[in-house]
Amino acid sequence: MNARMENNKKRSLILAGGGIKVAFQAGVMQVWLDEAGLEFDHVDAASGGVFNLAMMCNGNSGHEIANNWRNLNPREGISFNLSELVKLFYAESMFTLDNYRKNVFTAWKYDWEKIRSSDLNGTFNVFNFSKKQIEVIEPGDMTEDLLAACVSLPMWFPPVRINEETYIDAVFMTDANIEEAIRRGADEIWVIWTVSDRDEWNDGFLANYFQIIETSAVGHYRLILKRIRENNRLIESGENGEFGRHIEVKELKSDVGLHYLINFSQDRLTEAVNQGVKKARDWCTANGIEFEPIDGNFPTEVHEAHTILSFTEEMKGFMTLGETDYQKGYARGREEKNGVMFHLSMNINGVNRFVTRPGHDTDDIEGYVEAAAFGGKCAVKKGWFNLIVDQENITEKTMLYRLFFYDQKNGRELTLTGFKVIKDDPGFDLWEDTTTLYTQILAGHISADEEEALRADPAKLSERLVAAGIIHIYMLDFMKQLTT
Repeated sequence: MNARMENNKKRSLILAGGGIKVAFQAGVMQVWLDEAGLEFDHVDAASGGVFNLAMMCNGNSGHEIANNWRNLNPREGISFNLSELVKLFYAESMFTLDNYRKNVFTAWKYDWEKIRSSDLNGTFNVFNFSKKQIEVIEPGDMTEDLLAACVSLPMWFPPVRINEETYIDAVFMTDANIEEAIRRGADEIWVIWTVSDRDEWNDGFLANYFQIIETSAVGHYRLILKRIRENNRLIESGENGEFGRHIEVKELKSDVGLHYLINFSQDRLTEAVNQGVKKARDWCTANGIEFEPIDGNFPTEVHEAHTILSFTEEMKGFMTLGETDYQKGYARGREEKNGVMFHLSMNINGVNRFVTRPGHDTDDIEGYVEAAAFGGKCAVKKGWFNLIVDQENITEKTMLYRLFFYDQKNGRELTLTGFKVIKDDPGFDLWEDTTTLYTQILAGHISADEEEALRADPAKLSERLVAAGIIHIYMLDFMKQLTT
């Protein structure tokens, strides 16, 4: 697919809100705008998405927008509304946007005259509380006060008063003004959505507040998508749809591992941007959109200091040759005393890069795999380790291991592949999750991509599968590991 489609349909980019989760959105913009060269006839933004639209109007490229978020220290934007906090339940707000205006807007080099003179067909959404209606602001009318009003979430930030009228964040009415995009002639709606739609209710005032926002934002979003589907159905059947033409929605949606508002870690913010890059590249590949990665994977370093971390890990358990099921392999292997273990020394050359890359990976691993079935100790020839990788379900993460070694008994190449699943389950199960490795041994030196292809074809996987089982970190071994 080319940057501008041959049928010349009008496209609208929807920069939906999501608080500081829109750092992820910035990563997507790096890919869509710069790496894939996609062009849009209109761009709409609400809530936190207005920051990114303002940068577009400011003349920033997608890569520059992503780097602005990568380089942002979130603590620079924090300012308490101290004069109001003494009022307790009657306080105007807990925080102000003063330091965002002073530090963040300055760091991002917002030039209000440049923004107002932008020829971008953009729309900023803000809620006029005085008139109880959404107001759509074009770049030519944008000011610092209006931008602040677009993200002035009640209770957290004070409303902004302009010309004796009160303005707040539009999120309770819309987090993606798709109707405005359709009114402006869009045939295709490209949405970057980060507000969670998980069926998970958490107790507590803080959680309840943001779950109310999710209820409103997701509810309104689903309603307009339903209207579009009905419109398209009527158009296809030869009737007059609500919008008078077919509307196509292209959605990149992700449940981002950041709180909407409360985050003090620059590393986590950078990781969210990089996750957006990875997700967008995967999305483009799946949708047949060509792109050219900029400067490798994730070029921006957050810290100047280059830190190296090394540690050892030893895990022990049981496996069964010819078995495919992890639990059955462990149980039978334990009965038959078919033990398996590994001892690894892991080296992370650049802790910041390790922390902020979505894969959290290192391939600098030394050690051995030991099992009587393979002739005793087998040196690891090459290894890979991924620490706490985000999954589609944000309550679940994985730790991945891949070790290439040689069978000392039969002289063949083997791969130990394993994963740990860390889930946010009720109760305290973190120790069990982080110390239990579900393990299989495959014939040959099998890469991650090759393994993925094998798992899509059970017959071929069965041909490669040598053994399966489970190995654990034991408390004494863990205590020894801490000394490294």
